[in-house]
Amino acid sequence: MAKKTVKDLDVNGKKVIVRADLNVPHKGSEITNDNRVKAAVPTLKYLTDNGAKVILMSHLGKVKTEEDKAKNDLGIVAPRLQELLPEVTVKFCPETRGAELEAMVDALKPGEILLMQNTRYEKGESKNDPELGKYWAGLADMFVEDAFGSVHRAHASTVGIPSNLPDNALGFLVEKEVNMLGKAVDDPVHPFVAILGGAKVSDKIGVIENMLDKADKVIVGGGMAYTFDKARGYNVGSSLLEEDKIDLAKTIMEKGKDKLVLPVDTVAADKFANDANTMVVEGNIPDGWMGLDIGPKSIELFKDTLQGAKTVVWNGPMGVFEMPNFAKGTLEICEAISELPDATTVIGGGDSAAAAIQLGFEDKFSHISTGGGASLEYMEGKTLPGIAIISEQ
Repeated sequence: MAKKTVKDLDVNGKKVIVRADLNVPHKGSEITNDNRVKAAVPTLKYLTDNGAKVILMSHLGKVKTEEDKAKNDLGIVAPRLQELLPEVTVKFCPETRGAELEAMVDALKPGEILLMQNTRYEKGESKNDPELGKYWAGLADMFVEDAFGSVHRAHASTVGIPSNLPDNALGFLVEKEVNMLGKAVDDPVHPFVAILGGAKVSDKIGVIENMLDKADKVIVGGGMAYTFDKARGYNVGSSLLEEDKIDLAKTIMEKGKDKLVLPVDTVAADKFANDANTMVVEGNIPDGWMGLDIGPKSIELFKDTLQGAKTVVWNGPMGVFEMPNFAKGTLEICEAISELPDATTVIGGGDSAAAAIQLGFEDKFSHISTGGGASLEYMEGKTLPGIAIISEQ
């Protein structure tokens, strides 16, 4: 069923809570990457242009102690938001509830934005405290969900508020995420190739199994490939290995024998460092050596597998891409995906998104997700509670 979007709401003169993802990386009060703030702008601009009184909410960092509160004061975002929306008045409330917040909400004029303090200052936020969700909902007339990075969490600000505000909808960012991921995962044009990397099989079990049901080919690389190598009877040296997942890897290989594509060689190193001694290994990795990237034959195998693909979903790097000497596999696969003609290409957030951006391929994909955890759970076939709660059209 299609969910309501912000354009389905009559927001003129109404108080609208927007749950955005302003969880920016920062050093003190300096924002080191403002992509998430920029991503929130289209929905905020639409609402203010159409006369809404916007109450803006987000979490920032993990807050467990008073020191965490001081480190993760959401007030650092207000000046940047004001710069991005110069024609809009952006105010900041240092409280998450109480008389000051209520007075500032009541004083809002159409077309203004009030950014509220970090939702995680409230202990009940992550527990979806019913009283907190009801309190926040009572501040407004409507709710807009625009934080894709948080929709896989049933928190007070993602589920509690819309549970109490039937006038709710998706913002433009989440709408795009749902459309692009939905098209790629649930209604792909075939051939459909899924590429899964990263450190641990245990993090991607559900995704691998779901993709084996949906995709024509499933490529596996990165650290988790060594658990599959061990399951195939190879020595993996001191490579990343989940001993307790070897039997599971065998089961997955049997289930996916016609679809699963595993590396055939690896770039092994004698230490976990960019300046390590390296060698390309097929088969057994010597003791004391560790695989840190896919090898040249694996790169060619994966590129051949991608040929002719019309839908590609990629989640997880092929090696330790943060070290230049072990970034080649990720770079080459990234490039190969970006050059596919007439294909829908989606990166499921997280490290693979960071890799694509870092390696200069940000504009070469159909879509790069803003939510690693949420996109992973979507690829697993799980229900995302922050989207499920939104009213249908």
